[in-house]
Amino acid sequence: MLQYQLKAEDAPVLHLLDGIIVQGLKAGASDIHLEPGTERNRVRYRIDGVLQQAQRIPMERHTALISCVKLMAGMDIAEKRKPQDGRAQVTHSGQKIDLRISSLPTIQGEKIVIRVLDSGTNQLRLEDMGFTGENLARYRTMYKASYGLVLITGPTGSGKTTTLYATLQELNQPERNLITVEDPVEYRMEGVNQVAVNTKIGMTFANGLRAILRQDPNIIMIGEIRDRETAEIAIQAALTGHLVFSTLHTNTATGAVTRLLDMGIEPFLAASALRGVVAQRLVRKLCPACKKKYMAEKATWEWKRFRNPVCEGNKRDEMKEPDSLILYRQSGCDACRQSGYRGRMAVHEVLPVNGVLKDKIICGASESELWNAAKREFPDISSLEEDGIQKVMQGVTSVHELLRVMGTV
Repeated sequence: MLQYQLKAEDAPVLHLLDGIIVQGLKAGASDIHLEPGTERNRVRYRIDGVLQQAQRIPMERHTALISCVKLMAGMDIAEKRKPQDGRAQVTHSGQKIDLRISSLPTIQGEKIVIRVLDSGTNQLRLEDMGFTGENLARYRTMYKASYGLVLITGPTGSGKTTTLYATLQELNQPERNLITVEDPVEYRMEGVNQVAVNTKIGMTFANGLRAILRQDPNIIMIGEIRDRETAEIAIQAALTGHLVFSTLHTNTATGAVTRLLDMGIEPFLAASALRGVVAQRLVRKLCPACKKKYMAEKATWEWKRFRNPVCEGNKRDEMKEPDSLILYRQSGCDACRQSGYRGRMAVHEVLPVNGVLKDKIICGASESELWNAAKREFPDISSLEEDGIQKVMQGVTSVHELLRVMGTV
C-alpha cells in the first residue's frame, strides 16, 4: 500500500488513485496518464516507451480523482483553466519514489500526467545502457578530457538525460565540483550541485550558466541548449577549461554541428570547443522468457538487409552468405505483460571530433561530408542504423522494433 503525504476525506477516490499508481509502479511505467472522455476516464501507462491502456473509470469520478492528485501535488484545485505543475513523493515497498505531476485543461476536462522519477536511475552505469565496447571506449575518451563540450543528441524520450546522469555518476568525485542547470531537476544526485530553471524569476539556462561559472566548477551539465545565448556561454566555458555536457534535439551526431551553426555560433568556435557528440535512440529489448526464433529465408527483405552479420568492431563477416538467417521476434507472456518486450536499451552513434573533423567544420562541410570524413578517420565507427542492426543480429531486439524507432533500416 502506498503512503501519501496527504489527508483526503474521500477514501474511495484515494483508494482508487492508490490502486492506479501502485499498478503503474508494478508494471514499470514511466508515466501514468489520466485522460477525460465523453463517458469514461481513460488510464494509460507508458511502459518501455509505449502507451498501454490499463482501465476505464466512470466520468463522475474523474473530477474527484483529479482533485485528489492535485492536492497530493500541492496544486490549486480551484484553478482548472490553466496548466499546472507539481511534485509529490510516495512510498512503495519501503522505497521513496518522486512523482512529477502536470495538468492540462482540455475541452472534456483536465488531463493529468504523472511522471515516475525512479531513484534507481542514479545507480545506472554506462555499461548498462547499450553501448558496444568500441562506442563506450570512444565516449569515455571524450569525457576523460579536462575541458571541452560533449553533446548528447536525439528526439524527446530518447534517453539523453539518463545517459548524462550515468556519466555524471561516473565523474562524481570529491575532488571535482559538479554543477548542473536543469529544467526541471528530475533526479537528485548526492554530491552534485543541481540548479533548477525558473523563468518566472529570470533563472534561465543562460543566466543559471553565468552564475555557475562564478562558482569554481570543474564539470558543468546544461539540461539543453535551446538558444544562441546559452550555446555561446557553454562554448566559452568549454574553451576556458571546463568540461561541459549538454543535449540538443537533432537526428544524427553530425546534425549537432549544423544546429550550433544555425544558432549563430561561429564555425571556428564550434570546432574548437566540441570534444564529441553522441546520438541515440531507445529500443525495447525482447523478453528473454518468450522471444521466438525464426528463419529469414534467402531473398526475403530481412535476409537481404541483415545477411552479413555485424561482428565486433562493425566488421562484416567475409564467410559465404548463408541460405537463411536466424532472427528473433516478440511473442508475449505474463513476465512481459503480453507485450513481448521487457526493458529498453539505447542504440548509439558516437562521433569524436578530432583535428581532421575540426578542419572540416571550419571549412563549412555538410553533415554527409562530416560523416564520410569520420568514417575515414574511424573505420569501425557505427551509425545509429548499423548499431541497431548489430543488436538485432544479437537477438537483443527485433526487426519490428528497430523499424518502429528508426523508421527504416
